[in-house]
Amino acid sequence: MPDVGEGLTEAEILKWYVQPGDTVTDGQVVCEVETAKAAVELPIPYDGVVHELRFPEGTTVDVGEVIISVNVAPGAAAEQPQTAQPAVEEPAAKDAAAATTAAAAEPADEPTGRQPVLVGYGVAETSTKRRPRKGAQAPAQQPAARAAVQGELNGHHAAAAPAAPRPLAKPPVRKLAKDLGVDLATVTPTGPDGIITREDVHAAVSLAAASVAAPAAVPVPQQAPQAEPVQAPAPAPVAAGARETRVPVKGVRKATAQAMVGSAFTAPHVTEFVTVDVTRTMRLVEELKSDKDMAGLRVNPLLLVAKALLVAIRRNPEINASWDEAAQEIVLKHYVNLGIAAATPRGLIVPNIKDAHDKTLPELAAALGELVSTAREGKTTPAAMQGGTVTITNVGVFGVDTGTPILNPGESAILAVGAIKLQPWVHKGKVKPRQVTTLALSFDHRLVDGELGSKVLADVAAVLEQPKRLITWA
Repeated sequence: MPDVGEGLTEAEILKWYVQPGDTVTDGQVVCEVETAKAAVELPIPYDGVVHELRFPEGTTVDVGEVIISVNVAPGAAAEQPQTAQPAVEEPAAKDAAAATTAAAAEPADEPTGRQPVLVGYGVAETSTKRRPRKGAQAPAQQPAARAAVQGELNGHHAAAAPAAPRPLAKPPVRKLAKDLGVDLATVTPTGPDGIITREDVHAAVSLAAASVAAPAAVPVPQQAPQAEPVQAPAPAPVAAGARETRVPVKGVRKATAQAMVGSAFTAPHVTEFVTVDVTRTMRLVEELKSDKDMAGLRVNPLLLVAKALLVAIRRNPEINASWDEAAQEIVLKHYVNLGIAAATPRGLIVPNIKDAHDKTLPELAAALGELVSTAREGKTTPAAMQGGTVTITNVGVFGVDTGTPILNPGESAILAVGAIKLQPWVHKGKVKPRQVTTLALSFDHRLVDGELGSKVLADVAAVLEQPKRLITWA
């Protein structure tokens, strides 16, 4: 499993496009995985025959785990390909053909050649083999320890392996144990060389508190994979008389929840509101739709809202910043990567338009159109969601007047756009029906004070009320 995005430690296998026995070629897409940010298709860097799928669809796998092996010398294979096996298995391969596969279950002590990695992610000589440490088991003791573990899994009591100074576990497993309040020193390891796995942590939780349901952030080992997990996991059919349904929290939904909680309780939020007459902006939208320079482009109110926010940021550049907690510094950004919150079948994502401040109106329209269509198809890449500076969320498409949006982590401000409705409005001294909307701007009060936030919101409203300011304020 490659690291398909900065800081990602795991991914869920959504769908296999190949099966054991299938012939594959270098660069062929073999599976689709969902990270905490997006769905990504993974290619294979070899020509050969699929020997084994290590994990079934629906399994969450740590970065660095071998998920597929390919026989690059099919004529030398001695046995039939295997189907996908459960995530927990012995580290050594059970067949002699493993020596000819593209991925071995355990690295040898001697240096090996090119290790199997996916196209585009580089080649690295890596190994999960750990050097011996004080207090660790000798090789001769490992079979006995594994027998004890097997006895424990079968429900029989067995003596625990000698304690090591520090339990062996990968960073994602350590984080899981920390989140669940599990002391790794009390967990019985079942992984290769005494490494603690996710399943071991969940088993410890179940043993410690059988009456408390384990969190659903990671699939339970015995849970059957979903048949077609290419869309957001829908609730299972409700049985007659059922009062509750539990849906696993993972992928984009899990990441969104963690990010929003972290943002809400890290950055002190302030939200301000303004209601504005956008009748002239709506007229301009209709005019632009028929303009030949905008032919084939997505033209809607969001386009002009985005342009208005960019003008406001240019007039008040201090709003475009971030807070560096470690250095205790405010980082002023001299570029605008404009985030657009998008509701997708997998959950809320916030891809951003890079260097939006430099784009003309047609270029901005083209970028918005591509961003939206890519998000709807579920093809947004992790890179497209990194490096945002400010965000727009359009809650008006749901008929909502406005809201108090939570900042996208690491950003200084987020603008919510409410529904545009025909309302009675005082215009030139008379009450007339006008197109009216409400804007809400949330900002990080550590680096944006009330005056600055108010100026930015007022400028956005002023441009939308009088769109000719797009020219006069340029």
